Amino acid sequence: MQISTSRLGRSLAAACLSAVLAQPALAVEIGGVKLDDTVQLASRELKLNGAGVRYKVIFKVYTIALYLPEKKTQLADILALPGPRRLEIVMLRDITSDELGQAFMQGLKRSSDQADRTRLLSQTMQFGAMFEMVPGLKKGDILTVDWLPEEGTLCKLNGKQVGDTVPDLAFYNALLKIWIGAHPADTLLRAHLLGDMA
Repeated sequence: MQISTSRLGRSLAAACLSAVLAQPALAVEIGGVKLDDTVQLASRELKLNGAGVRYKVIFKVYTIALYLPEKKTQLADILALPGPRRLEIVMLRDITSDELGQAFMQGLKRSSDQADRTRLLSQTMQFGAMFEMVPGLKKGDILTVDWLPEEGTLCKLNGKQVGDTVPDLAFYNALLKIWIGAHPADTLLRAHLLGDMA
């Protein structure tokens, strides 16, 4: 009886260990949001490069995470990476679609020069039209902004596609610069997205 109990204990321990190993590894918790260490996108495994919280005055607005095929700490290296990429934004408060759209457009204006803004105007207009399709974002909503090499920039809200795919890689890079460019929305958040998780 003791032997079978011992075997049962080992079997249960092995089953528990297998269950734990089968779960996706959680790398960090940022702003109360648990973020996976890796995600699958376009048949590739992307690694969590960095994450942080965007504040407006003293209020938490969202947690944002950057996933890349390999970890990088410099903007130029990130922009040159082949393969898919993901920005994941998890809302920490409710905002209207107008507020979200304005934040994106202001970010693009601040982080891109006039020549880039002119060249990417049609893509920016297409991206901006997406916000008209969304009445607003609620606390807990998840917005993903993915770069898919064979398709373009794809946005999903809680797993459902929003708007059309925007095909130009330069446009996706312009979006990335909102957070990790030379004139980011938040310098501390930029450092976090570039891998300084302290």
